[in-house]
Amino acid sequence: MAKRDYYEVLGVEKKASQDEIKKAYRKLAIKYHPDRNPGNKEAEEKFREATEAYEILSDDKKRPIYDQYGFAGLEGMGQESGGAQYSHAFHDFSDLFGDMGGGFGDIFENLFGSGSMGGSGRRSASETGQGASLRYDLDISFRDAVYGTKADIKFQHNEICETCHGSGCARGASRKTCPTCGGVGQVRRSAGFFAVQQTCPTCGGTGTVIDHPCTACHGAGVVTKSKRMTLSVPAGVDDGKRIAIPHQGDAGVNGGTAGDLIVVLHVEQHPYFERDGQDLYCAVPVSMIQAALGATINVTSLDDKKIELHIPAGTTHGKLLRIKSEGVPFTGSTRKGDLYIKILIQVPQHMTSQQRALLEQYALLENADVSPQPVPLSSLNR
Repeated sequence: MAKRDYYEVLGVEKKASQDEIKKAYRKLAIKYHPDRNPGNKEAEEKFREATEAYEILSDDKKRPIYDQYGFAGLEGMGQESGGAQYSHAFHDFSDLFGDMGGGFGDIFENLFGSGSMGGSGRRSASETGQGASLRYDLDISFRDAVYGTKADIKFQHNEICETCHGSGCARGASRKTCPTCGGVGQVRRSAGFFAVQQTCPTCGGTGTVIDHPCTACHGAGVVTKSKRMTLSVPAGVDDGKRIAIPHQGDAGVNGGTAGDLIVVLHVEQHPYFERDGQDLYCAVPVSMIQAALGATINVTSLDDKKIELHIPAGTTHGKLLRIKSEGVPFTGSTRKGDLYIKILIQVPQHMTSQQRALLEQYALLENADVSPQPVPLSSLNR
């Protein structure tokens, strides 16, 4: 039977790129692979035909020869006419499917479960492994975040079983070779023409099983216990700060290092103060007379300390006045940020007749402009 043109077999044009050729062959390989069509001679022939076409068109040396001389040019180059050359196809499956990204990985995961495409995945019964790290979320006040505090925390973690000392076996018993995987820790599973190694479901990849588990930990080698401890929160921490406490997570496997306890701080908002880096901000109301003539007032800081603040004469609404070194401490340092006071000028809503008369006299002296012109927004204190 006469051969079909290789481009026709794959359903691509002569100017097709290598990527297009690979995708076309991938589609045909999945559709006609013998493992997916057992006993179907027609499917086997189509798979062989597609494989042969791909072997030529994916080869940078053979493809130009085929394009110029056809099948005759390939004679003597190791291309057997009519033979099913599957070796190249199987060898290149990883190349063919490797560029499919998450899609192909999802296929394997759906067929065989997660971890099917990884390495051996086996951990022997004598191999050590680090325990898992744990997360603890801690709410602290705005003030405690600025000045530091101590917090009592309670959490649960896995500790080595004191009865079996982590072996998982009852007294006098020991682990045995897993009957499912024969101690390998892996089993071979297939679906269609895919065949992969998977972690043994019986032993979990350890290669061993326990016939007589420890009654205290039920074979786990660890037990869950509650623990209390006092955490020192340093001054100057911010919302979202993570504090790692070494070796307070879950116990490791077979004497491995315990994981860490990761404490994530959540700082509550303050009704009067805000923070920007190491600087604090608050707003203070003053009378229009204080702003106009100048004054000295007492401002209460975050730590309830009274601080004198001088308001210069002619201070405008919204002006920021700075008090040095009354902000947030830099962690691990004696240096602090600054405290910024935003001035809010209050206009009297209710006045006595005497106050009103005095202001009316001032208005006559001021001779205010009754047709003011707009000013640039950039000139305003915000």
